[in-house]
Amino acid sequence: MHTNYYFLRQLGPALESQLAGLKLMECFSQDRDELVLVFAQARGKINYYRPFYIKATLRPDFSGLLFPEVVQRARTNSADLFESLYDRAVLGVRSFLNERCLAILLEDNYALLFKFFGNRPNLLTFEGNTVMDLFNQKLVADSHLVLDALDRPIDQSWEAFVRAGYDHRKLFPTFGKVVNGYLAERFGRGEEPDGAEKWAIVQEVLAQLERPRYYLTRIEHRPALSLLPVGEIRREFDEPLDASNRFYIAYNGQNTFEREKGEVLRLFDKRLKRAQAYIDTNLERIIERDENSRNEQIANILMANLHQIPEPPGARSPESVTLHDFYHDRPITVKLKPDLTPQKNAEGYYRKAKNEKIEEEHRQRQLTAREEEIRRMQEYRLALDQIETLKELRKYIKQHNLLSDAITEGPVQLFKEVEHEGFRILIGRNAKNNDLLTQRYTYKDDLWLHARDVSGSHVVIKHQAGKTFPKTVIERAAELAAWYSKRRTDSLCPVIVTPKKFVRKPKGLAEGQVVIDKEDVVMVVPKGE
Repeated sequence: MHTNYYFLRQLGPALESQLAGLKLMECFSQDRDELVLVFAQARGKINYYRPFYIKATLRPDFSGLLFPEVVQRARTNSADLFESLYDRAVLGVRSFLNERCLAILLEDNYALLFKFFGNRPNLLTFEGNTVMDLFNQKLVADSHLVLDALDRPIDQSWEAFVRAGYDHRKLFPTFGKVVNGYLAERFGRGEEPDGAEKWAIVQEVLAQLERPRYYLTRIEHRPALSLLPVGEIRREFDEPLDASNRFYIAYNGQNTFEREKGEVLRLFDKRLKRAQAYIDTNLERIIERDENSRNEQIANILMANLHQIPEPPGARSPESVTLHDFYHDRPITVKLKPDLTPQKNAEGYYRKAKNEKIEEEHRQRQLTAREEEIRRMQEYRLALDQIETLKELRKYIKQHNLLSDAITEGPVQLFKEVEHEGFRILIGRNAKNNDLLTQRYTYKDDLWLHARDVSGSHVVIKHQAGKTFPKTVIERAAELAAWYSKRRTDSLCPVIVTPKKFVRKPKGLAEGQVVIDKEDVVMVVPKGE
């Protein structure tokens, strides 16, 4: 927020108090993207009397202002700039309404304008409203700016907030990423706030921005200056000039190792957030689909109830029919195409089921890839924490291609898996994973196990056509269900054993919770893999 509109509003008056009574003595550049402005009361034979320095960095990736005590000008490789403005007195410092600009006003209607909006910062000189000169001559569009037209009046009233659908970003475009993130966190605490509550929070944050403290903090693994208490706060300031100085030094004082490591960590955070969002969204879709009747189930229900569907003359079907859903033990209303027979309607649902299966297989492959990406990113982060030299860092980045944006491919198991006497035994990893195993990957003829009366993993023995489940296989799966539960340390553990068709999950139950309609219990000693 060091070039944010709200910070510049505070910086302007503080800077004006320092520049009052001074004149612009010289402006020079010793670096392509940096310049120094020197203000003083008078010129001496060797030095200036009561000098005040402004060092501006105006790079696309970073712009900021430093107010050093002393600046030593190099004897070579420095160029004088804006010489026509020398010896002109400072009249004031001006900020602009809802814009990231700051102008130093000089006598005779001249001005120096620091432009920070966009990703191409610049310093411009004005005579009246007309641009005289640019620091970065390549930014040709800047030559058309009009000084008095930089103010951006915006209706920021409650009525405008209502018209904007309670979206504060439409009224306060100058908040920026840090403030919007802070507000999103405030809005997300507890229940979703209504419009009036959001407005009250926005007004509270505005009050903080108008009368701020200044925080030197770290956000996304790099130094930041904030007017709100966010990130890893390192230091607080009362004055904007001090805050700007300390931030400028902290940011530019990072060594190459810190910068490059921070870039990799920020990229990891972005990928992890994106992958986790994809997983959460698609797991919800899978679980929601399993809670409702799927196309294959609807087709089976139709075929099992053909005798209950009336067929008017011409073998046409009604537009809908209510039947018994034997998968979920509830009535279900099935939409039908009237111009098709019930059998043809069932065939249509079977076709949809085939496409649905292809879509789910694709989604599952994507989920697997995202989970593998998360696992590898976590491993990489642990390894990066141990690296202490730039050489090691660059070698590790190159070896593992960490700067590539491609999703890491690789096989990964969704569930723990054990094979016993030719039968596959699947074990859930956590509550959400248990739901996925039971609802998505388990079928009615599979055998389902769980330690009785305690939390633990869902365990499934996959059915094999034409085979019964051997007693030894059931006992082994029960030992695993006991082991992956809170009864792990018991000498004997009761374990529920039942076909999956007797396990259901009504809406409203927490993750991992199910209802068992029929069960047997075996007693086993907990035993791991």
